[in-house]
Amino acid sequence: MIDAKLLRENPELVREAIRKKKFTCDLEAILKVEARRREIIQTAETAKARQKALTQELATLPKDSPEFQEKVKGLKASSKSVKDLEMAAKTMETEWRQLLLTIPNLTHASVPEGHSEDDNEIVTTWGLLSEASPHAKPHYTIPWLEERLDFQRGAKVTGAGFPFYCGDLARLVRALITFFLEEARKEGYVEVQPPLCVNAASATATGQLPDKEGQMYVIPGEDLYLIPTAEVPVTNLFRDEVLDAPKLPLKRVAYTPCFRREAGSWGKEVRGLNRLHQFDKVERVLWTSAEDSFDQLENLREGVERLLQKLKLPYRALLMCSGELGFPHAKQYDLEVWAAGQARWLEVSSCSNFTDFQARRANIRYRSTDGKLHFAHTLNGSALAIPRILAALIENNLQEDGQRVALPEVLHHWYGEAFISG
Repeated sequence: MIDAKLLRENPELVREAIRKKKFTCDLEAILKVEARRREIIQTAETAKARQKALTQELATLPKDSPEFQEKVKGLKASSKSVKDLEMAAKTMETEWRQLLLTIPNLTHASVPEGHSEDDNEIVTTWGLLSEASPHAKPHYTIPWLEERLDFQRGAKVTGAGFPFYCGDLARLVRALITFFLEEARKEGYVEVQPPLCVNAASATATGQLPDKEGQMYVIPGEDLYLIPTAEVPVTNLFRDEVLDAPKLPLKRVAYTPCFRREAGSWGKEVRGLNRLHQFDKVERVLWTSAEDSFDQLENLREGVERLLQKLKLPYRALLMCSGELGFPHAKQYDLEVWAAGQARWLEVSSCSNFTDFQARRANIRYRSTDGKLHFAHTLNGSALAIPRILAALIENNLQEDGQRVALPEVLHHWYGEAFISG
């Protein structure tokens, strides 16, 4: 949620941010509601002051005097007026807050303006595409992999996009998750195991509501949602709390399954592991101060890059343009790995700074050294999403015999072998 004071004092800045992000929002209607809300609050305060004055006047009058009786009638009318105005103010406050939730976050000044993926800026590249296996082929065309990545039985049990990982591939998933968690621990992240369902308040706090209702699985009758990412429960870990400023940044990391409907997604771009309705991901989440948050975003991105380098996966980091940013994002990097079999880039991580947008919704604050309370800045980054990492590892390292996949050395300890064998 953006700062209401900023909206009142600089609506043009907010209007321009909405335009850059390609969102639509009736800002004029919102400003009218705000003006009416403030007017009602002021009228209510004036009525309460009058009520207080009448009460004080009554205390100085004899109770059996005509003037006392007249003042009592006035006090009763004033009390009713105050109650009516306070009720109206409460109603307007609720409407106002709901409207504020429809305004996207402002983009940071360093974000390039643009309207499509062609306007994203490449800020980092690493690795040589030519070093990928000359025998690479799309993972979904490797015959023996079907025994380890069973889409057919997954569809029977649940539906499309819910595969079974079997045997060696299940073990490799576990190895990747452990590797990602251990690397995060070395960088000061505390591991948490969050709930896999959240309530509407949590989804609203992180900006999934009202924006991404169509992408989330809802549990009917429970007011609960299956999480689309660990960002949602973990960010809400400190909802309605005041953090210790000397302890910032606070760092947490979580492994969870993630659930996304991804309605309408089909075609070769989303075949195999490229897009699933359920997938595993390790997520890093940070809470920090406004002064530190954009430096922490760079640290977050660099940490993800180190993971990709240790996995020997060629990658590029993109600074996303304004039109490609999500509703709550102020600045975002996407990291994509090269999948040689498909000869295309696959997004495996997004590292984002939400400034104080989520913290205002979640009421997460910290007290600075001068004793003042400030809303925290929240950040998160995938480190990493498993399915597309698997796809790139398999395709880039497929051996000449077509029956083995060489694993990067960093995984040998966790997986127990140097190859997956068909």
